[in-house]
Amino acid sequence: MALTLRTLRHDELATYQHVFNQAFLSDDREGFMERWRDIFEPDRHHGVFEDGEMLAGAGIQTREITVPGGGPRPVAAVTGVCVRPGHRRRGLLTRLMTAQLHGLHEDGREAIAALWASEAGIYDRFGYGPAAEFARLSVPRGAAFRPDVVTGDVRVREAPAAEAMPLIKACHDRIRPTRTGWLSRTDGMWNAHLADEEHDRGGLTAYRYALHPQGYAVYRIKGDWQDRGPRNELHVREIAAETDEAYAALYRYLLDLDMVGELKFFTASDDPVVHLLADQRLALRSRTDSLWVRLVDVDRALPLRRYLSDVDAVLDVRDAFCPWNAGRWRLTVKDGDASVRRVDDEPDVELDVQALGAAFLGGTRLATLARAQRVRELTPGALNALSHAFLGDREPHCPEVF
Repeated sequence: MALTLRTLRHDELATYQHVFNQAFLSDDREGFMERWRDIFEPDRHHGVFEDGEMLAGAGIQTREITVPGGGPRPVAAVTGVCVRPGHRRRGLLTRLMTAQLHGLHEDGREAIAALWASEAGIYDRFGYGPAAEFARLSVPRGAAFRPDVVTGDVRVREAPAAEAMPLIKACHDRIRPTRTGWLSRTDGMWNAHLADEEHDRGGLTAYRYALHPQGYAVYRIKGDWQDRGPRNELHVREIAAETDEAYAALYRYLLDLDMVGELKFFTASDDPVVHLLADQRLALRSRTDSLWVRLVDVDRALPLRRYLSDVDAVLDVRDAFCPWNAGRWRLTVKDGDASVRRVDDEPDVELDVQALGAAFLGGTRLATLARAQRVRELTPGALNALSHAFLGDREPHCPEVF
């Protein structure tokens, strides 16, 4: 039978969830569909069908992402990409990605798309570039701060979810516009992010909520009682703070909890807790990719952010998957603001669209990508100027998997 592709209906959520669970080798769980229902946008989800049977699917969440210097901007948050076992290598994923990206372009919707990749080798061919990393952080309980670190006199307190969540949501909304890579969250997205049913815990406790007037921490405990006493692991889900002092106070609170042996956290790769410690080697870190970014329309996307320095360069962009981006674009930045227009001038830099996506949030240097042969300098000096302009004030970080 011929394959067909279309947007989904409201009543197809259960089928879509089943296909997703099959693709990710997980079980169907009663009640899980209700969590999806709160964030399911059927008109932004596509399915591939054969003889009426759904074989693959992919969706978009309508969200905002904070970009360097520019505050929150619309982003197509790609989610739930799945192909059922036994139907891979048939071009189903390519059809889904084509429908998403070409649809965004044709409808003039979000100029950028972003996703978390289940496997890093999948999305490069669709024009996504690794734009942010996260660090797996491990710090032993009681690790001392430098003596000059200020944590203030405010006591961090714990509260139940019903009391804590309104305060946490308000704090997140105040912080988000200043944190590159952070996403907006509806109530449904908060519920999915902090899902706390038994099967969500992986053997850990329910979430605990630590509150500071200018920040919060959400964490779980993994029990580990040894012959010499408790060595429980404290698994942080999220720490957010409006001030450096509040940030230090929250970390100090978590590191001083009794009966804990180790704090573990997947956090920003530039998390400053390492520099708070008197002994930096106590913080063990490993880094890997997190957020991947795709410029849907180069000319609409590049002006959405601000740039660190002035630059005027012609970019020769390669983009086989979204051919409307291919060709020469003059990027002119003055006082941080950018304009982009198509030109016939000789190019200064040649690069693929994946490199632009990787550099868009300011965390990946174009000069580094040049060493990986993704960028080629044609006019001497143009690459360094362009690479510097794309840098952000802080490394991007996305604190949630969506």
